[in-house]
Amino acid sequence: MNRRRLLAGLVAAPLALWGCNDGPSFHSMDVTGADFGKDFRLTDTEGRVRTLADFRGKLVMIFFGFVQCPVVCPTALIRAVEVRRALGREGEKIQVIFITLDPERDTPEVIKGYTDAFDPAFIGLYSDLAGTEKVAKEFRVYYQKVPEGSSYTIDHTAYTYVYDGLGRLRLTVRHDQPAEKTTEDIRRLLGQAQPG
Repeated sequence: MNRRRLLAGLVAAPLALWGCNDGPSFHSMDVTGADFGKDFRLTDTEGRVRTLADFRGKLVMIFFGFVQCPVVCPTALIRAVEVRRALGREGEKIQVIFITLDPERDTPEVIKGYTDAFDPAFIGLYSDLAGTEKVAKEFRVYYQKVPEGSSYTIDHTAYTYVYDGLGRLRLTVRHDQPAEKTTEDIRRLLGQAQPG
């Protein structure tokens, strides 16, 4: 866990530099204007190639993880469920996307069963090993296999990336940020101008 905290701090340092905008104040890190996380090209569990443009007009929350993750990933997805629920009808304007960092074990069927268990509206995306490495690099996501008995786990960056309806990366949400504060940030973004 100490290594994970250290890694989170190393990633947070450059991200925090983006939080100096003069706009509204957020509980999450404001990364408006960041030069990373601009797009992806991944496959959904129905076999369709998806990009960020497919979700234009919705507020998008993206989380990277893996199905066998014991705590961090379920916690992030449960928070997303709580945010959508707290926003009522406005919550329908949010698209939650789970991107696997473990394509060797996370098949489309496994991913779909996992995301459906949280909310059938959530979308799971995947690629092959090379595509996973590429998208992780684009989003500045650290991940690494760590041997665990006869198998392995994955250490990884635990941020949720939030995009506005214009497809612009606006916020990174820390793993330990409560659902209530995240809901306040999402509500603020939803209240801003959306594409017509």
